[in-house]
Amino acid sequence: MGRTYKTEAVVLRSIRFGEADRVLHVYTLDRGRVGAVAKGVRKTKSRFGARLEPLSHVELMLHQGSGELHTVTGVELLHSHHEAREDQYRLGVALAGAEAVLRLFTEQEGNPKAFAALLRFLEITDELGDRAPARPAVDPLALAFQLKLLWLSGYQPHLDACADCGVEEGLVGYSAKEGGMVCGACANGTLPVAPASLATMRALLRATLAEAAGFTLGERETRETAAVINASHEYHGGFRLRTLSA
Repeated sequence: MGRTYKTEAVVLRSIRFGEADRVLHVYTLDRGRVGAVAKGVRKTKSRFGARLEPLSHVELMLHQGSGELHTVTGVELLHSHHEAREDQYRLGVALAGAEAVLRLFTEQEGNPKAFAALLRFLEITDELGDRAPARPAVDPLALAFQLKLLWLSGYQPHLDACADCGVEEGLVGYSAKEGGMVCGACANGTLPVAPASLATMRALLRATLAEAAGFTLGERETRETAAVINASHEYHGGFRLRTLSA
């Protein structure tokens, strides 16, 4: 015996399944990440197809049966984020954020702050100007969002003092094992982080997403910030983001 429930959600990923169906990975306000099958959405006459594109903010009616996948029985489109999907650069930024949510928040457990951050991130992505030829996945907005997601998932890098001995000066590297920056005396085998890169990460964490979208980062600061994020993902979650590592 199953039950039907309504929830607000963002479509993170859509995968073809069978002849006419799609499997969706959605991040919901109430239950966190949920897998669902949308039956017949690839048919021309489907009522749901256009409303379930990746990045769409929707209100879903889902039926929870005995299997792992829930079934979509109703959809109301709240925000299509058409602007992000129709521009290659903005789409790249949005997909980097969507992948981060998909990989970091794997449990069926609601996190209202993470959901609100995802909605705000997509709203700002819709409004980004042309930034080519930069890589979308390391856009300041994408990096700020990924750092904030680490914080919301409990893995925020400690950036203000050595995570090993506690000194506040002379921080030169990042240790995912220790959970943050380390000083020269404790930096054996850690990722090197220049002072400017450390200042950049602190600024990205302090700034709102809208403020971070206006930042201009140097090549080294961008590279080392991305490396810290990747190291955190790899150590705490056992993955590297495909969009960030490309």
